[in-house]
Amino acid sequence: MNFAEALLISVVEGVTEFLPISSTGHIILTSTFLGIQDTQFVKDFTVIVQFGAIMSVFVLYWRRFIQSLDIYKKLFIGFLPAAVIGLAVKNDIDKILGSAQIVAWALIIGGVILIVIDKRVVSSTRKDTVTFKDAFVIGLVQCFAFIPGVSRAAATIVGGLWRGLDRQQAAEFSFLLALPTLSGATAIKLLKIVPTITRDEILIILLGNVVSFVVALFTIKGFIYYLTKFGFAKFGIYRIAIGLLTLFVVKN
Repeated sequence: MNFAEALLISVVEGVTEFLPISSTGHIILTSTFLGIQDTQFVKDFTVIVQFGAIMSVFVLYWRRFIQSLDIYKKLFIGFLPAAVIGLAVKNDIDKILGSAQIVAWALIIGGVILIVIDKRVVSSTRKDTVTFKDAFVIGLVQCFAFIPGVSRAAATIVGGLWRGLDRQQAAEFSFLLALPTLSGATAIKLLKIVPTITRDEILIILLGNVVSFVVALFTIKGFIYYLTKFGFAKFGIYRIAIGLLTLFVVKN
């Protein structure tokens, strides 16, 4: 992986990580269409570059973590299903379901679900708070995101809407739940590559995380503004369009 490829992947990560359109799916598609070599470092980089995006959430929402201890409990409860199931099946799922065709179908199916739930399940009233049961259910739904193309953001947002959260609450809890979920995955990858990492790879990782941090920071702000006015349906339409385009390109 060269610096230009790392820059591109980092921008894709920063834009897509917190949108319900699948960052992993878009990175796989970007790498496939541009012919980026699928080396072990590239696979590791696509996980490690999430750290910069994660930090953008902390910068924007750090006050939540000093206002109440309940947020720590809720995030732990929401994180637990992914931690348990992820350790058991994540590597196998990546090997079996990491193709562009699987990503395309996951994008299409997820897009349909997002459109339907945004139109039929969105609550018109705002809950006082996300409950512990809400957090657990959202955490369970998050596990579907182990399938490339589903989208962790889409899964958790759909889970939140299903539990009666309004659009902004669902999106913001999705952002916060990314902190333990993605931090764990990033830490595991870093520990694995430390013994063999090169100087150039360190520079690529640093560049990637700075870029994903800055891009994600602006993306989150714009996303919250957009969804409060227009909802998630257009993201569902986008997912379906990209999925269909991918199937067409792959088959031809």
